[in-house]
Amino acid sequence: MAHETAGYRLSCELRAHEDDVRGICICGDSGFATSSRDKTVRFWAPNPDKKHQYVLSKTLAGHSSFVGPLAWIPPGDRFPEGGIVSGGMDTLILMWDLGKGEVVETMKGHQFQVTGLAVDDNGDVISSSIDCTIRRWRKGHAIEFWEAHKVAVQAVIKLPSGELVTGSSDSTLKLWRGRTCLHTFMGHTDTVRGLAVLPGLGILSASHDCSIKLWALTGQVLMEMTGHSSLVYSVDAHSSGLVASGSEDCFLKLWKDGVCIQSIEHPGCVWDAKFLENGDIITACSDGTVRIWTLDNDRICDPQELEAYGVELSLYKSSRKKVGGLKLTDLPGLEALQVPGTTDGQTKVIREGDNGVAYSWNSREHRWDKIGEVVDGPGDSTTNQFLDGVRYDYVFNVDIGDGEPLRKLPYNLGGNQFYHFCFF
Repeated sequence: MAHETAGYRLSCELRAHEDDVRGICICGDSGFATSSRDKTVRFWAPNPDKKHQYVLSKTLAGHSSFVGPLAWIPPGDRFPEGGIVSGGMDTLILMWDLGKGEVVETMKGHQFQVTGLAVDDNGDVISSSIDCTIRRWRKGHAIEFWEAHKVAVQAVIKLPSGELVTGSSDSTLKLWRGRTCLHTFMGHTDTVRGLAVLPGLGILSASHDCSIKLWALTGQVLMEMTGHSSLVYSVDAHSSGLVASGSEDCFLKLWKDGVCIQSIEHPGCVWDAKFLENGDIITACSDGTVRIWTLDNDRICDPQELEAYGVELSLYKSSRKKVGGLKLTDLPGLEALQVPGTTDGQTKVIREGDNGVAYSWNSREHRWDKIGEVVDGPGDSTTNQFLDGVRYDYVFNVDIGDGEPLRKLPYNLGGNQFYHFCFF
């Protein structure tokens, strides 16, 4: 690339989502799509009036809860302008005709949140879920499914050779040919959250153990990248050999040959990061903003925008986001889910990215089940609230998804983060 700077700089900010931007999908040269906790998918097309800029082209609303993974269907006879597949916390997978902006297939079958999507060469959709399964869908129907891991499957990707790779909360990756597991990759010490292919070299994995690993298909660890100070949610690779990762620590990190060559701070958790073909990087942030970063001087935003971004960072660091009136930093992290509960129905609210998530202990299955995300509501920041005639320090609104109304979760301050509750 000509006119390169010493590192990536901000190119543009895209604001339309009303909550966390959770996922990114590169849609060939047509543009890209983003998913959000605001229950929408948004498609961004190149701006015809401003080179290397993007404009909001379509808003796809159909999910009843936050949307996560996305997959692209290239243009063809069925979708002349391409299609998008989206998966949500509402357990649904929706297939969209991008040209019409309409849902053409609704795939129902998963029991819990959909975490990963891939599209096979024959048009089949492959999905992963918190329900531990992988499902293959054809014309809107599940034609096969299997338990891929004993605990939640967090990601699935398709290799150029056709095999699948899954990442799980059991800290492993698995390589699949059909429903046959060819190999289990062991090396991470916590949840494997994100996966990507590094062309010609192997598979990249992002983990809650704060590391990124590069694996050969034989299961050998070829490289480990450490530098993030918190959970790593996403990883992607460019044909140049650059690797990008996004983390709860609010940084996008760029890696070359296993070495971190740049860290870019964000005003929130970086849920996802994807390379465009030209080497620019798109980031999805918990502040609801999509950002594009570039090496090319010709695509850097103007000085006023750079200055405004610096102010935004300062404001964010001085006042971290609150969850239901509580400081996010006061909530325990995902590592708290490693500690078993003591009684059935015992619950806790933990920090996941820039959100608080309520979990309930399932003594029969010996696991923490996700109930829903804590959301701010009227009066959430006021202490000594009442619910059903009882005084509590806080009363959280909890989004349990599936189109259900918000439920109330009472909470009292104290050294013990664990408590019992009833939904109201």
